[in-house]
Amino acid sequence: MAIYDYKAKDLKGNTTTGAVEASSEMVAADLLKERDLIVLALSERKRKTLFQTSLGFLRRVPRKEIVVFARQLAVMISATVPIVKALRILTKQTENVAFKIILSEVADEVDGGARLSDSLARYPQVFDDFFAHMIKTGETTGKLDEILNYLADQKEKDYDLTSKIKGAMIYPIFILIGLFVVGAVMMIFVIPKLTGILAEAGAELPISTKMLIGTSNFLQYYWWMIIIFVIVVIALYRIIARTEKGRMQIDLIKLKIPIFGNIYKKIYLTRFARSLSNLIASGVPLSRSLEIVADVVGNSTFKDLTRQTIKEVEDGNSIATVFAKSKIVPVMVSQMLTVGEQTGRIDKILNKLADFYAKEVENLVANLVSLIEPLIIVVLGAGVAVLVVSILLPLYSLSTAI
Repeated sequence: MAIYDYKAKDLKGNTTTGAVEASSEMVAADLLKERDLIVLALSERKRKTLFQTSLGFLRRVPRKEIVVFARQLAVMISATVPIVKALRILTKQTENVAFKIILSEVADEVDGGARLSDSLARYPQVFDDFFAHMIKTGETTGKLDEILNYLADQKEKDYDLTSKIKGAMIYPIFILIGLFVVGAVMMIFVIPKLTGILAEAGAELPISTKMLIGTSNFLQYYWWMIIIFVIVVIALYRIIARTEKGRMQIDLIKLKIPIFGNIYKKIYLTRFARSLSNLIASGVPLSRSLEIVADVVGNSTFKDLTRQTIKEVEDGNSIATVFAKSKIVPVMVSQMLTVGEQTGRIDKILNKLADFYAKEVENLVANLVSLIEPLIIVVLGAGVAVLVVSILLPLYSLSTAI
């Protein structure tokens, strides 16, 4: 099915524009005639939309925008406002340029006869497969407003969790950046003047002082090599991340990083459990639910485990089979999945798992911040000690000798 943009006149002679979904241009023209429209212009919309071809910085739509969109659309639909009119209203209210373009195009497509879920699915960068499939469930059951509220709640939970993590890490990151900047200024501008005095005096310098002078000279005269190195590392990372094997290795390394790996793991488990719980509770078949979750979990390792689970489920085995064998997934997950299958309450069990791991992530981040603060003090103290041993003590020895 393709999308055709049209310009037509109605029976009153008013010119109208919009979009219609059809298998061919002829079918699109017939659909417009059935609506008593006289076609003036009709053209197939290119697969690449304005949103997809715009500049990279315009493509990003904050999660908060999606939460607000789902909540407001739910309110208007429950108030019996037609979907197309509701989408037009939300388009005018939205300040984000990229999101405004998307909603405008979605409104045109729905006005042309397309289903809301199909239109949203055309923008996977904003509305993931989970979101689109839940909307389709709401359209099928006639409970679209309830599903939208449900989606808004879940997206809000994800947004709150991410915001808490970012908020907790702002302070230590700010301190570390400050230390780096101060250290760089000291090494480039202050240390050379102090070491210059020692060099002119011809005194025998300790190893620590020589190392400090070497580091300072390198930063003074070869700082451009550091910039080139950083650019090369970032470029290599992006190239590797674009390949399937590279992406899998990067995602596996994320899970094995000390301290941070445990946080990543629990974030992915929260996302997996919550998404699967919502889909199963909405009546989506287990195999199809697992397919959707595999694409939205956000980690190649968990995606591979989920796809293996699909094969096990289709073969009539337990959903917990693959997870029980994995060294990455905690034993509690497979045990809870088994209990959920046996009791027929797997959606509720998964929801409890999601809440548990979400709380675990919050506690881990809070503990990490508490641990980083004294570590920063230790690093600062070590830096001061190095300066005292390498610069101040030789200067003091020189002054006493004079």
